[in-house]
Amino acid sequence: MESVLESAVNEWHAGVNAGDLQRSKAAVGDPVVVLGPKGAGPITPDQFADWVERSGIKLVPRSWHPISDRLMVVEEDATWPESPEPTRVATIFRASEEKITAALRLPDLKAALELAYICREMAATE
Repeated sequence: MESVLESAVNEWHAGVNAGDLQRSKAAVGDPVVVLGPKGAGPITPDQFADWVERSGIKLVPRSWHPISDRLMVVEEDATWPESPEPTRVATIFRASEEKITAALRLPDLKAALELAYICREMAATE
């Protein structure tokens, strides 16, 4: 049986990879915290959908690394319209109430796992 976290991550990928703006907006919390090459911070679901449309990114999951009941790192092959050759990246996903509330994209699995473990420990000590 798929966990709430897995279901939220799968729905996020489905919306993003289909370029479905309504589905992408519905898959994230308000706000959703993002991290990527162009910056970090909280954005609205509308801003997230704008990014999906503007970037044209596709992220194909390759490996799944559960960190806690709310955190998961997913290693992905990323492609963009201007560069169809895949680039391996990793994203830390945090979910709450069946929505992705954080999507932190890092350049590789090692960096994502290290940050995810730190996030888990920070949350455990709140």
